[in-house]
Amino acid sequence: MKNLKSATLISMVTLLMIMVTTTTFAQKYAYVDTEYILDNIPEFKDAQDELDDMSKRWQKEVEQQYAKVEEMYKKYQAEAVLLPDDVKVKREEEIVTKEQEAKQLQRKYFGPEGDLFQKRQELIQPIQEKVFNAIETIATTSNFAFVFDKAGGMTLLWGNPKFDISDDVLDEVGNVMQTVQRDQRSNKN
Repeated sequence: MKNLKSATLISMVTLLMIMVTTTTFAQKYAYVDTEYILDNIPEFKDAQDELDDMSKRWQKEVEQQYAKVEEMYKKYQAEAVLLPDDVKVKREEEIVTKEQEAKQLQRKYFGPEGDLFQKRQELIQPIQEKVFNAIETIATTSNFAFVFDKAGGMTLLWGNPKFDISDDVLDEVGNVMQTVQRDQRSNKN
């Protein structure tokens, strides 16, 4: 009786392993290179250029504010020995206030919910959503179980180029927005 239970258990485990293995091999996988895809969407390049320009302009403004603080501090240090205590305190407060204003400006532009983040959400997120929707459409119609992004944090050490659906994604995104024509796209790495 004990042998029969063991044999049945071993048979069930073996059958389960065969079913899992068969299911795993039956799944289809694909990968995309979102960096390549985004590089071939002119709207994305334009948005990125606009963000870079804003960032440089705002960074310059912030640096100018800090330079003013530095200038005020150096002037204060040079004159501090000659100033009465009440004037010293007033100048120190002015310097601290100016420095706080510079930090506040920096947070306004570059903070976690700052202007640059908001603008990035406004310009880039719609493009990313269109790319994701195209990936989802292709994955669903082609019955892919998984689609990996070789440009993302997950490392793809090797991929058969026949499973790279990046150009298909660009063609699908091209149905909703302008993309570079397939024969004019920059080469993938």
